[in-house]
Amino acid sequence: MIRSVFLSLALAIGVVVSAQQPAHGPFRYERSVAGSSPQAQRLPVDVPLLSGGRPFIVVRRGSRPVAEGGLADLRFFDANEREVPYLLMAPRVTEARWLRGSVLPIAVTEKTSGFEADLGTVEQVDKVSIEGLGAPFLKRLTLEASGDRRHWTVLGPEGTLFDLPAEGRRQTSLDFEPGPYRFFRVVWNDTNTGRVGLPSSVRARAATAGPLPPLTLVPAEGFEIRPSEPGRSRFRVRLPGARLPAVALHIDAAGEHISREAYVTEQRVSGAEALPAILGRAKLTRVIKDGTVTSDLRIPIASPTETEIDLVVHDGDNQPLLLTELQLELADLPWIYLESKGVPIVARFGNRTAQSPSYDLEAARNTIDIDKVAVGEWDTPRAAAGPAAATPSADLPATGAAIETAAFRYSRGIRAGNAGLVALPLDVPVLAHSRGPARRFEDIRVVDTSSRQIPYLIERLEEPLPLVLTIEAASSRVPEFAKTTAQRSIYRIRLPYRTLPDGMLVLRTSAQLFRRTVSVGVERPPDRLRRDAYFEPIATQVWQGLNREAAAPELTLNIHGLDAEALTVVVDEGDNSPLPIAQPRLLLPSYRLRFYRPAATDLRLVYGRNDLSAPQYDLALLAPIVMGTEAEEIAAGSEIASAAVPQAASLVSPRLFWALLGAAILVLIAMLVRLVRQSG
Repeated sequence: MIRSVFLSLALAIGVVVSAQQPAHGPFRYERSVAGSSPQAQRLPVDVPLLSGGRPFIVVRRGSRPVAEGGLADLRFFDANEREVPYLLMAPRVTEARWLRGSVLPIAVTEKTSGFEADLGTVEQVDKVSIEGLGAPFLKRLTLEASGDRRHWTVLGPEGTLFDLPAEGRRQTSLDFEPGPYRFFRVVWNDTNTGRVGLPSSVRARAATAGPLPPLTLVPAEGFEIRPSEPGRSRFRVRLPGARLPAVALHIDAAGEHISREAYVTEQRVSGAEALPAILGRAKLTRVIKDGTVTSDLRIPIASPTETEIDLVVHDGDNQPLLLTELQLELADLPWIYLESKGVPIVARFGNRTAQSPSYDLEAARNTIDIDKVAVGEWDTPRAAAGPAAATPSADLPATGAAIETAAFRYSRGIRAGNAGLVALPLDVPVLAHSRGPARRFEDIRVVDTSSRQIPYLIERLEEPLPLVLTIEAASSRVPEFAKTTAQRSIYRIRLPYRTLPDGMLVLRTSAQLFRRTVSVGVERPPDRLRRDAYFEPIATQVWQGLNREAAAPELTLNIHGLDAEALTVVVDEGDNSPLPIAQPRLLLPSYRLRFYRPAATDLRLVYGRNDLSAPQYDLALLAPIVMGTEAEEIAAGSEIASAAVPQAASLVSPRLFWALLGAAILVLIAMLVRLVRQSG
């Protein structure tokens, strides 16, 4: 009896305690529904929901990209914390039905020509498509329509159709207000353009499908110009959120005429490092012809996962592209259908473990015309009250094993800051003194004050790391330059570090009309194979300028296997005056480390060991979390060389080497003479 009483009491306590526990895991964000409408309402899926909730995927439904499968973690609650059912409802889109018409010519005048098209019956239509005109063309026109061929309605008094293959631009259809029409008449304006023949096909789109959802465009939060090689413009674009269901990037730029190839990339994990992956590419065009402006500045892209993407534009021989605006085009988003019944409602989201809810409201889905439901409004998002959702640090690996840091030749301080994901660029000293990209930076470690390793992921960026150098006229010790009568100019470019990874040397000149052969190499001292100093060429290229009105293009030379204190530039001047050269730059590969920084902890970047293999961290396994989070870019402090690990130095100087070699030869000759005398 007593046992059963205790068991009942325990069960009752368990029920009370479980009732007080949250029905779901912790949410990171919440926001209220503005007002308290007693009627059903539909709420938009906006950027705060897209960036804070479970992400959508983009699929194609007919001709439209649609966002599906997202917001599994979205929940609504009333003032008593009771869950309020809701539905995600896609906008209604019916695929278009096209009606073909027969084509007849109309009378030609001095300034006009054209044709009529007959659909056969009166239909409710809202678009006409004209195909089969000989390209290229750009024609202004007037579009008229009629139901009986006696009473005509002007649908487009100043329409324009064009097909310009060279510019990659094409528009052969016209939209208009829906109406009951059978006949269409197109009158070409031939005043300033040549005549075109009859089209091979004229079709009209039935309007029964209703209007398509408007494009959802969200502005980028900003962009910045990034370092780039000659002939390209690079831009870092900051997005309003991560994992947005984007399908295109829309660009606006200064300039009347534009014709440039462009592509978009973002960082994605491949193996043990993050590499730039191409999301999409397109040709950007803007054409002004006969007073008509046509443009296509849209790049279709795959949906990004990061909060930053990179836009790369091939400028060719043009000035760098001047961007003015960037917008993301999103896939068709669903509406949130909610029956709030006049009570205050709060939404919570941002829980990666939540599963999609299932409500009885689902039974009413087919009876709801979402387009006729009143539109509600959101309040500003805020951090969720109560237990905070798990931060990314909870999923990331803890600090790694301790490592002996005294054996590293170089150390850089990393100042403490807020806990979170950070990105640490690897600058020129790191490239010069570590084992470098050829060995996957296997000797680099990030350690805390206890010498425990902080797991990191290496990111290889597509943009270069510029190193600005100085150039000066110089003399040469190489005999081959002194023996010839050719007119040469010799310059010296001092390097701040002897060993650097492969890169690209960029030279600039103020001259405009010229043609020169330029060689870049290293002057080496005598060695065991050569008695005199010699020139070791690295790259040779013809440099020319052909435009009196603009500066000559910069010269780029690929530099491989660099192991020298200076570069020698040799310009074959012919019979011309010396070519002025200025502003050399060495473009090096660009890398950075991405890792989770503990709060209020000083860290160090250490490198410069030859006895380590590349680290193996679990961080690469967590790429969906690490790569989808905004990273704060930080910098390391000044480089400090360790006094306990002396730098490798040459065992003997060249002069001592030759002296020892000469002495050894004399000893050998003496021994041979002695042996010959003894044998005689």
